[in-house]
Order: sequence, then C-alpha cells, then structure tokens
Amino acid sequence: MTTLVRRLESDMSTRHQFYIGGAWVDPAAPRTFGVLDPATEETFATISLGTAEDVDRAVAAARAAFAAYSHVSVEQRLEHLERIISGFRARLPEIARTMTREMGSPITFSTERQATVALFHFEEAARVLADYRFEEERGAGIVRREPIGVCGLITPWNWPLNQVASKVAPALATGCTVVLKPSEIAPLSAMVLAEVIHDAGLPPGVFNLVNGDGPTVGEAIAAHPDIDMVSLTGSTGAGIRVSKLAADTVKRVALELGGKSANIILPDADLESAVVTGVHSCFTNAGQNCQSPTRMLVHRSQRDEAYAAARRAVGEVRLGNPLDPSTTMGPVVSQAQLEKITALVQSGIDEGATLVVGGPGRPDGLDEGFYVRPTVFGDVTPQMRIAREEIFGPVLSILLYETEDEAVEIANDTPFGLAGFVQSKDPDRARRVANRIRAGRVYLNGAPFDRSLPFGGYKQSGNGREFGRFGFEEYLEVKAVLGYPQ
Repeated sequence: MTTLVRRLESDMSTRHQFYIGGAWVDPAAPRTFGVLDPATEETFATISLGTAEDVDRAVAAARAAFAAYSHVSVEQRLEHLERIISGFRARLPEIARTMTREMGSPITFSTERQATVALFHFEEAARVLADYRFEEERGAGIVRREPIGVCGLITPWNWPLNQVASKVAPALATGCTVVLKPSEIAPLSAMVLAEVIHDAGLPPGVFNLVNGDGPTVGEAIAAHPDIDMVSLTGSTGAGIRVSKLAADTVKRVALELGGKSANIILPDADLESAVVTGVHSCFTNAGQNCQSPTRMLVHRSQRDEAYAAARRAVGEVRLGNPLDPSTTMGPVVSQAQLEKITALVQSGIDEGATLVVGGPGRPDGLDEGFYVRPTVFGDVTPQMRIAREEIFGPVLSILLYETEDEAVEIANDTPFGLAGFVQSKDPDRARRVANRIRAGRVYLNGAPFDRSLPFGGYKQSGNGREFGRFGFEEYLEVKAVLGYPQ
C-alpha cells in the first residue's frame, strides 16, 4: 500500500467537522453518518450531518466576509484562483481516488474525467475573470456588474466535485462568498477541496462547508434570509422544493435538474458508429448523468442493424472493481439507486419493450456491490415509463421513427429539456434538426463536451446557466448608474 493510499484511508475514516469561518469546527450537535463504498457495500468513512444552527453559523461567517471580499481586486482574486488550481493539481490523484471510493466511479474515469473537469472550472473561471469588464458606458450612464452576495450551493453525488467546482469557482471569481452543502452520499472529495481552498489563503468566511442532508441543511440554506442566491444541481423534485423555500425571501435561484435526452440518428449517419458511440455515451459514469442520451431514435428501416450494433457495444463494457484501471463501468451509488433502476428495467419488460441486451438481476461474477447489468431496450414507445422517467443508470431505450418530423416530435415529447444529440453525415441537416430540439444543449456528431459554453436546461430541466461566461454572470447583479459621466 502506497503512502498516499495509507494517508487517504486513515485521514478519510472520520471527518466530523465542518469548515466555517476559515477553520474546521465541530458541529452544533453530534449526528454521524456513514459513507459507503458502493463497490463493497462497506462503510469506509463517517461524517457529521449538520443542522440549521450550523447553517446559521456558516451564513453569518459568509455574510461578515462579503463586505470586504466583494471589493477585493481582480488581481487578488486571480491570485486566489491560481493558488487553488495549483493545490488542486497537486492533490489530483488523491481527489480521484476519493471519488472512486465514495461513489464508485472507475479510477481511470475519476482521474481523466471526474477530477480533471472539476479542475477545469477553476481554470475557466480564472480565464473569464482576467478579461471580464465589470463596468461599461452605455447610453446616459454606466452598467455595472456586482457580486450578488452570499451564495448557498447544493450539489449532487454523481459528479461530486465537478458540480461543486462549477458553482464554487465562478462564485469566488466574481467576489461572492459561499456556503456549500455537498451530497452526504459522496462528501469527501468536497472536503479535500475545502482543504485546498484553505491552503490557498482565502480570507476567513469566504468559503464555508456544512455537510448534511437535503431536508435539514439543504432546506435551511434555501430558506435562509441572509443568503442572496441558491444554486442547486439535483432532481426536478428537489428543484421545485428549493424554489418554493427560496420564494419567501425572493432570492435568485439557479437550477440544473433532470434530463431525458434524445439522440436522433438520421438515416444518412454511419449507423454502426452512431449506435456504438450512443450506447457508450449513455453508459458513461454508469449512466448517472443528467444529460445522458438515454433515448436513441433510429429510423424504422434500420431497426435490426441498430439492435445488433447495440449488443456489440454493450459487449465492450468492462464491469468490475472501480479501483482496477481496466474497468470501464463501476457500481451505481447506492442500494436505493439500484432498486430504482431495477424496478424501471422490470417496467420496460412488463410494458412490452424488446429486451435487446441486459435486464434485471446482478451481473455475473459480482456478488457484492451495487452493480447493474448494462441494459438496452428496443421497440420502446414514447409513453412507456423507461421513455419518460429519468432512470439515472445504464439503461438505454431505442425508439423507432418514420420521418424527420416524427423524430423531432418524439425528442421534444418530454417534460425535460437539458440536452439533445443529432447524428448525420450532412452537418447542415444536423444543424437544422438541432435548432428544432427544445433543449439547452445539442451535440452534433459526437462533439466533445465544451465547458466554456453554457450548460443548462429548458422546461423542467431547470433555469439559469453554468460554465464559462454564462455561468460567471449567474453570480452577478446588474446595476445602472445614471448621470455619469456628466
């Protein structure tokens, strides 16, 4: 066992304090919670769950720090960000392994994607900040952008540090102060980030972290009168609840919620490549992605070829121990998530979908851990549960269409609107179809994920935008100063 692994496993065994006012402090009341390794089903660490009193302390620290931090120069904020970036890079292997243990992401994926994309958000916030114009003359005055204030940030377990960084980085860059509640299911990587931020020398109270569950700490943050903005990534139900709690104090609410993204494969696309890529995209992170292309739309004449390609793609998945570098899919995060996915797979069978590959039951050779068989359904109709509900697991539904208009109609027949995907050898045709999809992002022909471009949803997939300049401006208020210059 390496020194790093020994350090991680000893340091992470008990993390009962919160980071408030620039220091690690004991919770107001003792209440411990076990963090499970989803590959072994064993508790490998314990944290404390906070209370409304802990939130009050964190908000008070953030409010006290805001007056000064909101006026810190751009140059000083850039220095803080650069120190965070440097500290993050130094601890990236530890951060990656932490996420593998707390939510089951394969170590290769944790290193190359989970950790590195989280780092990117700090790099991107620094890039935007360096050139951002906070004031500009317009008309008879000046338009000024100012930090919104104290921000309550509530983040999920599926990308436990990526979603933290996508909120914390622009908040700090714009001059806001922060109270963060990471998911209690996967909280440890955020606690490592808190150590990195502390070592970067931010003024006390600028960044605060309180662990806890949604009904207690999350709701206390959403309703708190001294929080100016709340940003949540989570389920649509959680977003509705947060919005209602925030309404009494008319605070800004930014939501990134669920998805049921359609992947339209037009008849002129390279079918084999499009299907195989689509299957692997759906199964990324064990399917625990809000924008996963979980509905694949294939022309009816290509049904049998598409199903055969999907079977071949599933055959390439390497399901196993997430600490093994060759593993491409680990377990899902919890027993509750496993049971939800299994129930929805069974509903697809019961409602008459064709089981192309996979199905319910534990994968062969995996006797422990929350493992799910990668599953593809065919002949799915738009009203089936597997076509309408966000499954959040490695389950793909293939729907058939006759015309391009019908494909677009099926794609838009959902309460969600986070992302869409279009495959065609004709870029102009793909673009025309993309323009008709009601979603906040559309990927054409396997385009990579670009975190400088805005990310967010239409309809019940949320409001507001993250990433790049758009995400930066979510944390700014707009002020008009009239009569200057005279």
